[in-house]
Amino acid sequence: MEQREALFYKRVKDNILQCELCPRYCVIKENEVGNCGVRKNINGKLYSLVYGKPVSANIDPIEKKPLYHFLPGSKSFSIGTVGCNFHCLNCQNYEISQAKFEEISHMDLPPKKVVEQTIKFKCKSISYTYTEPTVFYEYMLDSAKLAKKKNIKNVMVSNGFINEKPLLELCKYIDAANIDLKAFDDNFYKKICEARLEPVLNTLKILYNKKIWLEVTNLLIPKLNDKEKQIKELCLWIKENLDENVPLHFSRFFPMYKANGFQITSFESLENAYVIAKDIGLKYVYVGNIESNYENTYCPNCDVLLIERSSFLVNKINIKNNKCSKCNKKINGTWK
Repeated sequence: MEQREALFYKRVKDNILQCELCPRYCVIKENEVGNCGVRKNINGKLYSLVYGKPVSANIDPIEKKPLYHFLPGSKSFSIGTVGCNFHCLNCQNYEISQAKFEEISHMDLPPKKVVEQTIKFKCKSISYTYTEPTVFYEYMLDSAKLAKKKNIKNVMVSNGFINEKPLLELCKYIDAANIDLKAFDDNFYKKICEARLEPVLNTLKILYNKKIWLEVTNLLIPKLNDKEKQIKELCLWIKENLDENVPLHFSRFFPMYKANGFQITSFESLENAYVIAKDIGLKYVYVGNIESNYENTYCPNCDVLLIERSSFLVNKINIKNNKCSKCNKKINGTWK
C-alpha cells in the first residue's frame, strides 16, 4: 500500500520537520521517526508508516473499551496499529505499542475495508484502540469519515495526549471516547509515562464541550496513584470541570512489561476508590478488571438495577426511552 503523507506538521529548516499532532512536537530529521515510532521524515515530507496497516483487528463488546453508557451489549469492530506516544512502564499492549514498525507483521486494511468489515460483522461502531490512536491519526480520521456516511458510530480509546487542532477536526466524526486519566499527578505522568498531565485534562474538556460521549478510566496502581488524596482530587476535577454524570471506571492493575515488581490492586483499594467517588457526588462509578456488583449500572435516583453486567456481557437492560424504567429519571448515555 502507498504511504500516506501525515497531517499536522511543518518544516523548520531545510528537510527538518516538526510534527504538530501531539504535545511532544517532535523535531524529525530526514529518514528518522518521531517519538511514536510511526511518523517518518522521507525526503522532507512527513509520512504515516501505519496508514491502513493495523496489527490488530477484532470484534469486541463495546463494554471492553470500556464504555458502559454507549450502545450497551453491541459489538465494535476494533483496530489498532503499532506505535504509541506514551511509554508507560506498565503497558499491557507493549508488544505492539512499543515495537518498531518493521519488527511486526501487519494487515492490509484500508479505511474502506474497515467499514466493509464493520458492516459484514454487524458491528454498530468502530473502535480505534489497543495502542494509541493519535499516532495513527490519518487512518482513524479517514475511517471515521467513511463510517459516518454509513451511520456507523466511531469510538476513540485514548491516552488523551493530542493537540487541540487535530482533536477538534476529529471531533466532527467521533461519537464516543474513553480517555485513560492515569493519575491526577504530573510527576506520575513524567515518571511512569514519560508524558505530562495538562494536555490530557485539556483533551477531556474539549471532548466534553464538543458533546462527544465521554467516559474516563483510572488504572489504580498500588503505592503510585491509589492514595485517598489523589483519588479525591481526580474525582473533584471531573465533577467541577466536566460533570457528575461522566462515568468513571477504576480499573484493577496487573503487573506488566517493566512493572513486574509492582503489586496487583486489591479489591479493597478499588472499593475504597468507588466509595470516594460516590461520596464526592459522581453518579456513575464502576470497577473493572475484576468481577463484582460494581460493574452494574444503578439509577442514581431510585437505585434500581438498570444494566446488569458479567465481565463484558450484558445480561439485562432496564432503560426505556433513555430513562429509568422504574422512576423515569433520565439516564445519561447513548442507548440506541
